[in-house]
Amino acid sequence: MKKMTIEDKLGLNIFHVDEENSHIEIDKDFTDEKEIQKLLLACPAECYKYNDGKLSFSHLGCLECGTCRVLSHGKIVKKWKYPIGEVGVTYRQG
Repeated sequence: MKKMTIEDKLGLNIFHVDEENSHIEIDKDFTDEKEIQKLLLACPAECYKYNDGKLSFSHLGCLECGTCRVLSHGKIVKKWKYPIGEVGVTYRQG
């Protein structure tokens, strides 16, 4: 049996997304690049992007791991909660 890569396993996840309501709210005006780099490197789903000095975030595809919440210490991530009800990620492979 072929060993699955992380990308293969993540591709099996099912996402039920509330496109209009993000479960994470960030400070888009935050400028400390050292702190921003922590989030860019740590997010396993690459939900954070930093282009032309601007930080952006997309909750579509978020794995709800909470890494960004822990790393930002309330600086970048202003609000983090699990999605409500049937919305969010459903893991299908360990």
